[in-house]
Amino acid sequence: MTKILAQVGAREQIPPSGSPVDTAAWARLKAAVEEIRDWQSKDGSVDFEAEGAPAPETARAAVDRVVSAVEELSPLLPHDAAYHRAAVDDLRRWAEDGFGVPDFLDSLLAFQPAARREDGLRHLIVFPMYTQNGNPDRNLEAVVFRMVWPDWLAALERDRYDNPLFCGITFEDFTPGYDTNSAVLFPETVAVREAPERFGWGAIFCDREAARFRRVTDAAVRILGVRLPDDVRALVDDHARCQDAFVLWDMIHDRTHSHGDLPFDPFMIKQRQPFWMYGLEELRCDLTAFREAVRLAGEGVPQARDVQYAILFDRLFRFPVTGERVRNYDGLGGQLLFAYLHQNDVVRWTDNTLHIDWERAPEVTERLCAEIEKLYRDGIDRPKVVHWFAGYELVSRHLSPHPGSRWAKGPDALDLTLPPRKLVDDVLPDEFPLSMFYEALGKKLRKVIAATRGITARDEAPEAA
Repeated sequence: MTKILAQVGAREQIPPSGSPVDTAAWARLKAAVEEIRDWQSKDGSVDFEAEGAPAPETARAAVDRVVSAVEELSPLLPHDAAYHRAAVDDLRRWAEDGFGVPDFLDSLLAFQPAARREDGLRHLIVFPMYTQNGNPDRNLEAVVFRMVWPDWLAALERDRYDNPLFCGITFEDFTPGYDTNSAVLFPETVAVREAPERFGWGAIFCDREAARFRRVTDAAVRILGVRLPDDVRALVDDHARCQDAFVLWDMIHDRTHSHGDLPFDPFMIKQRQPFWMYGLEELRCDLTAFREAVRLAGEGVPQARDVQYAILFDRLFRFPVTGERVRNYDGLGGQLLFAYLHQNDVVRWTDNTLHIDWERAPEVTERLCAEIEKLYRDGIDRPKVVHWFAGYELVSRHLSPHPGSRWAKGPDALDLTLPPRKLVDDVLPDEFPLSMFYEALGKKLRKVIAATRGITARDEAPEAA
């Protein structure tokens, strides 16, 4: 009878929205996770000898509360039942083993969101993990999110841009590791005993990307006096349109990392390279998405024109002035795109106003994409260091290197008897400093960009709440 009453009670707690975040169990789960986070070391373990550490039984009690809440919420998400059982097992084992470096490989392998991409499908995850562009420590995190997989996107992925591992997602709620600039959920960030041979999914929070795009773009166009065409103004004012643009952009971008004439999978494997090579790879993927968006727009895909604007504005306005300058390869890619468009008269800074030639932007952007693709194609026949110098030469044709750079002086300035990874030590933290234009823009956008930390659609647009 007690078991039956417990089941009835659980059913009565199911919220009308069907979302875990509207339950008391989710509030208890978040509170317990946040309590545990405060005790964890950088690697995710709990040092009970450290100042302020809890007693072991206190930590075990907190894990018990997490386990209880996950078990209570799991019936709301029956498609994740196997994952939730594995997560409970991993949590209990972590506690039983004394809270050493956590190992959630079993539950990570059980979580396969890409196997069922349905628009609006919810997931609840609990993992010890770091968050890219967010918290670098492997703290316990809990996140509830929904899949973004509308029919039009599913059709494009199925018929044109095969990317079976890609998931577009939106936040419903999260613990502090995502109250940051992070907009990705990658299995590589989870604490595990060994990396599996292949990860089965990768997810992008397109709602956060859309929300901060709107906030930063709106501020930048006002500061720079950009005259927006009516359809671009309508895009910036519409969260749903921006979110659609980002999920399409992200799907094509993500796919491009493994397509094309690649010297040897230049970005996806862990190898030490000068950061401008990563900047070129990210920009190549964005410009490929831009080129595909031009084609799709010509075929009548309504979201494709918005993708072009999203890529241009995010790359030109937000990327160069966001984050630290140390090895900031996304910032470098934005600087390079701006310089290329400026040097080809697509953008002009005149009378304290930024003018954009909307008609020529696709043609000139395509030319830059072709330059990077030629670099890659030629790189197949080059030694690694020669390829790095070729990449440096491409970037420095359009951006001024730091005057103290050894790489800018050419191969004779480096000790080429060293292995390539050692030559990376001669790369300055900021090989290509910001131009005067971006130094001024960065000062004016600094507070706006800082305010986008942890932003979601609920913060940005009433219609998306």
